[in-house]
Amino acid sequence: MSASDITDVPGTTDPEERRILLIDGHAMAFRAFFALPADGFSDGRGQATNAVYGFTRMIFNVVQSERPTHVVVAFDLPGGTFRDRIYDQYKAGRDETPQEFKGQIGLIQQVLDALGVAWHTVPDYEADDIIATLATRNAAEGIEVSIVSSDRDAIQLVGERVTLLQPVKGVTEMKRMTPAAVEEKYGIPPERYPDLAALVGEQADNLPGVPGVGPKTAAKWIVQYGDLPGILAHAEEIKGKAGQSLRDHVEDVERNRRMNAAVTDLDLPPLEGCVLGRGDAAAVSAVFDELAFGPTIRKDLPAVLLDASTAEDAAAEAARELPPISRPGSEELPALLEGELAGGAALVVEGRWELGEGDAHQLALATEESIAVIDLAGLDDTAERALAAWLADAGIPKSAHDTKLANHQLAGRGLEVAGWATDLAIAEFLCRPDQRPVDVAALALRHLQEDLQVTTAAAQQELDLGAGDEDAAARGAEQLGRTADAVRRLAELLRAELEERGATSLHDDLELPLSQVIRVMEATGIATEDAVLAELDAEHETRQAEVAESAFSHLDGDRINLGSPKQLQEVLYERLGLPKGRRTKTGYSTNAETLADLLDKTQHPFLVDLLAHRDVTKMRQIIDTLRRFIAADSRIHTTFHQNIAATGRLSSNNPNLQNIPARTEEGRRIRSAFRRSDGYVSLMTADYSQIEMRIMAHLSEDEGLIEAFNSGEDLHRFVASRVFSVEPEEVDGAMRSKTKAVSYGLAYGLSAFGLSRQLRISQGEATALRDGYFERFGGVRDYLRESVEKARATGYTETILGRRRYLPDLTSDNRQRRENAERVALNSPIQGSAADIIKLAMLRVDALLREHGLTSRVLLQVHDELVLDVAEGEEQRLRELVAEGMGSAYTLSVPLEVGIGVGEDWLAAAH
Repeated sequence: MSASDITDVPGTTDPEERRILLIDGHAMAFRAFFALPADGFSDGRGQATNAVYGFTRMIFNVVQSERPTHVVVAFDLPGGTFRDRIYDQYKAGRDETPQEFKGQIGLIQQVLDALGVAWHTVPDYEADDIIATLATRNAAEGIEVSIVSSDRDAIQLVGERVTLLQPVKGVTEMKRMTPAAVEEKYGIPPERYPDLAALVGEQADNLPGVPGVGPKTAAKWIVQYGDLPGILAHAEEIKGKAGQSLRDHVEDVERNRRMNAAVTDLDLPPLEGCVLGRGDAAAVSAVFDELAFGPTIRKDLPAVLLDASTAEDAAAEAARELPPISRPGSEELPALLEGELAGGAALVVEGRWELGEGDAHQLALATEESIAVIDLAGLDDTAERALAAWLADAGIPKSAHDTKLANHQLAGRGLEVAGWATDLAIAEFLCRPDQRPVDVAALALRHLQEDLQVTTAAAQQELDLGAGDEDAAARGAEQLGRTADAVRRLAELLRAELEERGATSLHDDLELPLSQVIRVMEATGIATEDAVLAELDAEHETRQAEVAESAFSHLDGDRINLGSPKQLQEVLYERLGLPKGRRTKTGYSTNAETLADLLDKTQHPFLVDLLAHRDVTKMRQIIDTLRRFIAADSRIHTTFHQNIAATGRLSSNNPNLQNIPARTEEGRRIRSAFRRSDGYVSLMTADYSQIEMRIMAHLSEDEGLIEAFNSGEDLHRFVASRVFSVEPEEVDGAMRSKTKAVSYGLAYGLSAFGLSRQLRISQGEATALRDGYFERFGGVRDYLRESVEKARATGYTETILGRRRYLPDLTSDNRQRRENAERVALNSPIQGSAADIIKLAMLRVDALLREHGLTSRVLLQVHDELVLDVAEGEEQRLRELVAEGMGSAYTLSVPLEVGIGVGEDWLAAAH
């Protein structure tokens, strides 16, 4: 909403009742950017959102603290202003805008539009000038004005009715600058601050001051001579070096004063167009969805920002009358299950699941007509049997937010659940794969505009049926019942959206059944020998000390903290004088990529030891994490997630088994700690050979690539022979490695620049290598180009099973966002199809094992590799069934090749 877009909105007419809040948009956005880590805030499509998040938080806080009736945010426009014509070095020398900041101003303006907060830009003028005009004009009319800005030029505006809020920490902590506060700090009244700044200069704006003249001297002169004209008129009388310096720089001072003078006469719309309370709740929810903001900031949205009608609608929906909530005991429950609940229900379980152990305390079941909250500990045998039969009945449809977790918790009570119809977490992920997973409360805020008022853990403990009085128990039951009712309504809404997005089959036939296969894997866990990990840790501890001592020897024995970026910056770039790399907000980078580049350039022995120290420290962290998650049964029960990786691949945490390096000797040795279970004879591993390239051949229909797979020769040697125009037997190791890097780089959307970094060759050589590949495998080139263009036209990519990845940034005007989206468009169909196939394989293998009555079982899926326990006497049959299940999971135009290995532990089972 620019200045010209603002329309008159009736507001308070009495100046005494008006309070206007003016915010310097660019200045505060930059502060928000540097206050929050860019890598911690993203919209999931490659666009950083830390400045947007921090700025939005700032708006919420300052609106609540200042209670304004009107708000305006002022922004600078790209390009110069009239001040650049006065002084062509104005603001010269500033650091280049961080790449991660680019695009965030536009997103902030989108948030402001949704909140109904007016924002202004004026060509040829700065945000300071907009603020100065509005502050001066409204203060003159008797209106209270608050300014939020980190720019010291705003100090001159402070007056009887104008207060400056200066951020002192990030964008959350503000210091109030009144006339008295300004005089106390600078020794002069606010209106004389431009005179002081003209004398002292402003480094941020590249306005040099009078050498040798600081704030105290400048303030003393202003007090003595009245103002800057008075000082200059008496310049000849000022003695000493400072006086001579002033006389030598009169022109600079006069120019500075012209530059920092506030413009107070811009033509801006009337105040009525900036009245607060025009926000649209639905629009705010939608833009927060796009930004992947979580539930906390949504709950903190001040109601005063919203239009009364939309706020009332949201409040009315939140206050909607619930179906009656009952708390059936053992006598009433069986009849309820056979009657009102016979057609199915939405479930919410209150319980826990950790380290392979689950428990459930309460269960809420919601239908359109009623809600039942059941105290599971209070049921007698008859009622518990009735509930168990109802839960296990596959013909009774049930919905929950996380069906796998609900199963784990109820299993702790000996209750099994079948008949799952909808999993909200999975459904939401399939509809919005690039957004962060959220809980039921956040989904209710997002889709129902309803605050479930989820309590804190401490409050929930108080509300637990077994922990408080009858009133507390009733409140707890209502809370649980309200959540179950939201689950029911969300299930209806998300099922409709799944149908609209063509994802119903993915949910019903793949992800939902798979969640129950994974649930069994998690509950089973994998046997893990702590003694093996302890021995490895001891070795790594010794190695860590050795490489540290070696590193210190290159520093004359100085024992710095090798994990401290600040100390490393001093050592690398000042003490050792190594070439400086990428600059960050805290100094020159010391990340792994930078250090590897430095080592390539300098071969400095300190870098060899430093990188070795980092590697061994990382390995110790991995080992320590694994040991902490070994449960009482001497097994690790990792948690697999189907709704985190946007490509659809499984991920895991507690612990993250994907963190174990697969290609290093140290990583492989860690795998030796994962053993066969007692009562089983060995572990089996099974994975696909070159699945991404097989999918590439299938999707691209490239005849050369299909021939490569059907030839029976080594794929990368065959492809290299075509790319380099030599016979296969003439392909050397370097040719094969380069071609392999190109093949997989294309599957991962790697650019020529990225390929050059990976192979450590020039970008020109990387481009030539890629072009040579495309010349020989034109079908791949055409497929990749067409994939991007098709996605640009439809707004999404698709896998072989129709899994979509939505990419609105393919049409973005922001180059960085558009190029990120193009890389994702290249990557997602291949990576996502690989995820589809391994998931189909897991379902097929599980079905075959049950169908043939084998005791052997699947334990893990890591990096598309299955790990199984092999029961005695079943190895050969298991090999056949696993090969069949994985090999027939999906029919490609080239065969799926499955590799299988068997051994005493995970390492020994490698193949």
